[in-house]
Amino acid sequence: MAPPGTPGAVPVTVTTPAGTSAASPESYFFYAAGPILTAATPAQGPSAGGNTVTLTGQNLSNATSVLFGGTPAAFTVVSSTEIVAQAPPGAGVVNVTVTTPGGTSNPVAYAYVSAPTLTSVTPSSGPTAGGTVVTLTGTNLTTTTSVLFEGVPAAFTVISDTQVIATVPAGPPGPASVVVTTAGGTSGAVTFERVPPPEV
Repeated sequence: MAPPGTPGAVPVTVTTPAGTSAASPESYFFYAAGPILTAATPAQGPSAGGNTVTLTGQNLSNATSVLFGGTPAAFTVVSSTEIVAQAPPGAGVVNVTVTTPGGTSNPVAYAYVSAPTLTSVTPSSGPTAGGTVVTLTGTNLTTTTSVLFEGVPAAFTVISDTQVIATVPAGPPGPASVVVTTAGGTSGAVTFERVPPPEV
């Protein structure tokens, strides 16, 4: 068993009653510096997993495993300071660690976010010119990053985990599917009806 040592190559010799062996390049032992993690980016993602997470730190070159709360993740070593990993499925806040020949890193936090749902849009209709302010009701809406009306982005404000207020963009008459996207994924759609102006 190798004794503790400082990072780098050291000669290994054997001593017997007949003397001490010579140190040759083949007999050197390499002490690897322990890995250090400084960040996981993004620091949150969907409970279903599958999103790309960049781990930054030091001494990551020879990583042999990446764990999210004890669950192994597929990963690629980019450099001694960066690893790209695919988050496995999970729940809650977990510790992410990297193991190399130098040991196991300190943990960094990663939060799993439940998928958003939408149950209603109020009011459910408005003019094709847009401008109607609607309340979207559902669950897991805190981390909302976009609101789309039939694929068109809308200005919005997150009120709570169950409510988002959005301003309907202009669009053609008829039904428009409304979805929200969060760190946990994209919701199912609710329908907003655009009403054409009356003909004169």
